[in-house]
Amino acid sequence: MPAPDTRPGARHGDAAPAGGARFVLVGTSHAGNVGAAARAMKVMGFADLVLVRPRFADVLSRDETVAMASGAADVLARARVVDTLAHALDGITWACATAMTPRDFGPTTFAPRAHFAALAASPHQVAFVFGPERTGMSNDDVYRCHACLSIPAHPDYGSLNLAQAVQLIAYDWRQALGGWDVRPRTATPPLADGAAIAGVLQQWQQVLQDIGFLDPASPKKLMPRLHQLLNRAELTMEEVHVLRGIARAMDKARR
Repeated sequence: MPAPDTRPGARHGDAAPAGGARFVLVGTSHAGNVGAAARAMKVMGFADLVLVRPRFADVLSRDETVAMASGAADVLARARVVDTLAHALDGITWACATAMTPRDFGPTTFAPRAHFAALAASPHQVAFVFGPERTGMSNDDVYRCHACLSIPAHPDYGSLNLAQAVQLIAYDWRQALGGWDVRPRTATPPLADGAAIAGVLQQWQQVLQDIGFLDPASPKKLMPRLHQLLNRAELTMEEVHVLRGIARAMDKARR
């Protein structure tokens, strides 16, 4: 059984970072899950990871852990291994257990998103506690918590991998805190204006007449329909150039 962490900077009683949360993994048996959980946390901007009595005392430095962390080595470097859940919850004022099976006795069970809306606006220092992969959290550990979270899942199969559960909880908590500003990876291309659309239609009208698709003596509503089609497409200037290039190629092939 691993002893409480005594490394410099790994003090018991440290609060979770403001606006963040602590992720507590109890009794993990697979090193890869620890690494994958660290990665899931980092993706959502969290870094406070505490392990309680993991199967392997050196789990944070194992090759499988580091490989599955995939860029979240800094989360592993800051992580702590402690002997009891009580140690893991030092500095925490609101602990959320995660359990698929409802308990007859214990804290109220919530869907994460429903509970997080109010919790994110509170002054609490929050921790999310996850049990061993095979058995989930014990009743005694659940009873230490203020609330129980149950991720909505298909009623016939609600089993989640530990790291998947961490990812879902981390995502919902990040969204409750305000999420991220999603910025486009590329600049938004300029849209075609009315004059550009009119130019496309004029060029296509001539080509369609030349190939015999449009009868100028009986045009019906073909061109207005094409106009509406192009309006719905919200063409960019680059797409206008493509359409005009196609029209030129058709005219050249006809000649």
